[in-house]
Amino acid sequence: MTATSTPEEPVSTAGGESAATTLREDVLAYYNEGKEDARLRDGVGLLEFWRTQDVLRRLLPAAPARVLDVGGGSGVHAEWLAADGYAVDLVDPVPLHVAQAARLPGVTARPGDARDLPVGDAAYDVVLLLGPLYHLPERADRVRALTEARRAVRPQGVVVAATINRYAALHDLLHEERYFEPGQRAVADAVSEDGRLASQWDGSLFTTAYLAQPAETPAEFAEAGLAVDGQYGVEGIAWLMGGVEEWLADPERRAAVLAATRRIESEPSLLGASGHLLTAGRSVA
Repeated sequence: MTATSTPEEPVSTAGGESAATTLREDVLAYYNEGKEDARLRDGVGLLEFWRTQDVLRRLLPAAPARVLDVGGGSGVHAEWLAADGYAVDLVDPVPLHVAQAARLPGVTARPGDARDLPVGDAAYDVVLLLGPLYHLPERADRVRALTEARRAVRPQGVVVAATINRYAALHDLLHEERYFEPGQRAVADAVSEDGRLASQWDGSLFTTAYLAQPAETPAEFAEAGLAVDGQYGVEGIAWLMGGVEEWLADPERRAAVLAATRRIESEPSLLGASGHLLTAGRSVA
C-alpha cells in the first residue's frame, strides 16, 4: 500500500526494481515492436476500439472525473477520454508506450506495474485495466492487480477490466484458416484447455497471455473487494464474420453492427463468443 503517496509521486516497485523489469522479457519484446498503437486504429481492430468506447461511455461518471488508465499502452483510449474532458493519468510498464502516451494532449503518462501502482489511495474516480490481466497468467497476480485498482479508486468508484476470452485463439485461427496448420492447431487446442498461451509463435500472433473464462473475472473481482455490476462482450460474434472490415468502413453499416453487438453484449450464452470481455465493478470499501 502507498497511503502517503499522491498521484504525482512515483512509487518504486517491490525490491526497488524499475517497473519495466517486472514485465516478462517476451512480453516486453512483443510490445517494443510498436504494433500496439496501430492495432486498434485500422481494420477489424476498430470494432474492438469503438465497442470499448461505446461501453465505457455508458459506464463512466461524467467528465471531468479522474481516470487512471492502467496498462494503457500508447494511449489509444486515453486519447479520446482526455478529449471527452476526463483527467487521465496513464501507467504502463513498457517505456515505448509511456513515451507515446506522454505526447497526447491532456494525458499524463509514467511507468508502473498494475500489481504495485505508483498512486495514492482513493485518488481516482475510475480505474481501467484494459490490458494488464491479459499478461498475468497466475490468478494471485490478477487478484493483486484488481486489489491495487480497488485501493486507487475512491469508494463506490468504477473499475473496468478487460480479459481475452478462453476460446478467442481457437475462433481467430478458424476464422483466418490457420487452424488447419497442425502446429497452430495444437497450440490453440492447448490454450482452450487451461487458458495459458506461451510465446511459441515467435510473436507472430501474440505473446505470453492468459485467456479467461467469463465466470473467472467476477470471482477475482470479489476476492479483490470489488462488487461486479456487469459484463460486456466487446466484439460479440461480429469479429468472426466475413466482410466486417468493409462494414466498419461504411458509416451506415458500422452503426448497424455496433447496435447489433450492443443488443447482445450481456447475453450470458454469448459472452464467451466475443474476443474480449469487459467486467465492470465498483469499490465497496
